[in-house]
Amino acid sequence: MSFSQAELDALRRAYAAGALVVEYDGRRLTYGNAADLLARIRFIEGQMATSSGGSRPVAGKASFSRGRI
Repeated sequence: MSFSQAELDALRRAYAAGALVVEYDGRRLTYGNAADLLARIRFIEGQMATSSGGSRPVAGKASFSRGRI
């Protein structure tokens, strides 16, 4: 699948504005909620980073514990 920078920019603008309807390149998409929109943004960012030779964003989990004295 190929994604354009125009699509990513439109998604980011909509998310920043709190909108769920995105229009770009003559297309109009409606997302169910902000989480769906953000997931699409993250997916496209990952795909574009991979196709440009960059690495995909990595998420990790940090844990901490208190030592007993």
